[in-house]
Amino acid sequence: MCGIVGMVGDFEVGELIQNLKKLEYRGYDSAGVAYLLNNNLMVHKVSGKVDQLRESMRGELAKKISEGIAHTRWATHGEPNDINAHPHTDCEKKIAVVHNGIIENYKELKEELLKKGHRFVSETDTEVIAHLIEDEFHGDLLEAVRRAVLRLRGAYAIAVIHKEIPKVIVAARKGSPLVIGKGKGLSLLASDVTPLLRYTRNVVFLEDGDVALLRPEDVEIYYIDGTRPLRNFVRISWSEKDAEKSGYKHFMYKEIMEEPQAIVSALAGRIKKGKVFLEELKDLNIEDIYRVDLVSCGTSFYASMIFKYFLENHSDMVVNLEVSSEYRYKRPHVNDRTILIAVSQSGETADTLESVRLAKRFGARVLSVVNVVGSTLDRESDVSIYMNAGPEIGVAATKTYVAELVTLYLIALKFIERKEGWGSYYSDMLDRLLRIPEIYENILRKAEKIRKISEKYMNYRHFMYIGRGYGYPTALEGALKLKEITYIHATAYPAGELKHGPIALLDKDFPVFAVIPSDSLYYKMKNNVVEARSRNARIIVLGTEGNKELKEIGDDVITVPSVPEPLYPLLMAPIIQMFAYFISDMKGLDPDKPRNLAKSVTVE
Repeated sequence: MCGIVGMVGDFEVGELIQNLKKLEYRGYDSAGVAYLLNNNLMVHKVSGKVDQLRESMRGELAKKISEGIAHTRWATHGEPNDINAHPHTDCEKKIAVVHNGIIENYKELKEELLKKGHRFVSETDTEVIAHLIEDEFHGDLLEAVRRAVLRLRGAYAIAVIHKEIPKVIVAARKGSPLVIGKGKGLSLLASDVTPLLRYTRNVVFLEDGDVALLRPEDVEIYYIDGTRPLRNFVRISWSEKDAEKSGYKHFMYKEIMEEPQAIVSALAGRIKKGKVFLEELKDLNIEDIYRVDLVSCGTSFYASMIFKYFLENHSDMVVNLEVSSEYRYKRPHVNDRTILIAVSQSGETADTLESVRLAKRFGARVLSVVNVVGSTLDRESDVSIYMNAGPEIGVAATKTYVAELVTLYLIALKFIERKEGWGSYYSDMLDRLLRIPEIYENILRKAEKIRKISEKYMNYRHFMYIGRGYGYPTALEGALKLKEITYIHATAYPAGELKHGPIALLDKDFPVFAVIPSDSLYYKMKNNVVEARSRNARIIVLGTEGNKELKEIGDDVITVPSVPEPLYPLLMAPIIQMFAYFISDMKGLDPDKPRNLAKSVTVE
């Protein structure tokens, strides 16, 4: 949520804005920059997009500067307008601050500062930080920031510059991500690595309680108590080019087309001699585990559902799955014979992180499935298994969803092998997994057919997705994709629940998307589709190739090849994604930046 960029060295104003634009996918409603020019603190901010900010600063873009910070804001405290946009300044306009997160005690701090004579101009919690630093500043900006953040309750990632301290940025982090990069004569920071890749692939992720001093020639990192921790730089494997559109109209469509490679990357080096090879799990003592808890949110939650179904169906292990935002407030019934699996693309999802910390206090071991190496979740887990999907810029998860699924299948198969033994069924499943990228190439060639079907349904206001067994999580994910990028009201149900209320919604204006592979629940699911059709609802069926019955029960038919039952969600993923994508595009919407949404939800 929101984006921060900071640079200190020799560069042009336009570079600061160009790098800020790389964070647009995170979701925002205003943008701004602050930098020093001719010993003056310059602040420019607008309610609107980065392009509007750039247009308002057209005469400034080529000017050479030595330090600057920039921000995209998603309004939490105060409406989105020019005044509430970041950066925020102190009374004397010497200090500029950008901030991600929420300061929980800002009201009491503001009252205290008002009594001291500080003057506030915005409705934001962030402005309090600027005035706190002003109050603590006595010539040392690092010390002023350190003392100020000691007063803050809540989540924050901040970057600060001072008119009287040239070629210096001070940053601090608690609960919201910040990553620092070191280039030649240039130090940088950002909310994620994407803006840094043009300059360096060597980065260090700040941890909670870190305060950093950035100068052109070096970076110093301190604990909040002033001591120096050991922080190692890591090398990012993907490039700036990987995060560009490569000729596609939208990142989302590009990332759907990248799914075959995402699957290859998730499998690479993890299957040897016909079995799963996950060296990361060797110290987890899976044989002693009696229970698995899974925590995740959104799309990751639906991927976790498939893991739960598969592991429970093929082992005696107890698998408990909960949404992270609920789990974190419960008393978890875990101990040292429990593994908590946390699934998060970004590794910065606030509710998932708090769930991990809670479970660890009760003795659980933590295994994370994460895409971002060095993220907070990665660092706080006992074991991390990376999705290896590469950068995903579109807000709606696509290739990370399929990478999650593949990674979770492998983990489940390893658990089954350790607990139950191995058999031909699992060998066949692994063999099919290895062939999925080639199958995907053929599925993606159905894009034009799916586009034509999408065109028929783009003007409906409501949609219902239904499925049973492994088809139910697919229905949930399909409905989520449709609602988040097309703004069509979409709901999903287990098909067996239709008669318990939802069928009352159906009529000619309420179409149904039925997930109906040729699996063990096919005939049950077929009956549910017929029930829906009898209410005059139009039906899209997503089923298995060669099933001639689908044309009898569906108005529109999309098929995928036959695979072992647990793998159908993986094969069906690009279908439900493209269906939503094409409707969004035909409605003239931007699927990369859905309204009100952010890529990484770093606050509660």
